[in-house]
Amino acid sequence: MVRLLCSSCSCKNWQWNFPFKPQSLALTYILLFSGTTFPKNGQTVTVHYTGTLTDGKTFDCSKARGKPFLFKLGASQVIRGWDEGVAKMTLGEVAKLTCSPDYAYGARGYPPLIPGNSTLIFEVELLKIDS
Repeated sequence: MVRLLCSSCSCKNWQWNFPFKPQSLALTYILLFSGTTFPKNGQTVTVHYTGTLTDGKTFDCSKARGKPFLFKLGASQVIRGWDEGVAKMTLGEVAKLTCSPDYAYGARGYPPLIPGNSTLIFEVELLKIDS
């Protein structure tokens, strides 16, 4: 079961639950806001994000640094969970991506910030899509 949350509708606390069989149980995608323009592989995307561990500890935040993050979608410049999750986002959307270790940094982790075999949770806002 996947729960979609929409912050753009007029009703506060709106929720929509529906049966959903994901292609992979390793990535959970929760819609927090939706737009209409989707990025394509090979395009450079600009995002703001906050990354947390499952215990709630924040390990990285682009807004705290005051600089959004840019990467080429589908070019393996980021973890697999981001390449797959951001590809499903629309311009202006805010989404929560929960990435299992196989879709994140695996057994090696990203010392000292991320222990090995960590599930990571990201709130990602898609700010810009460049051709």
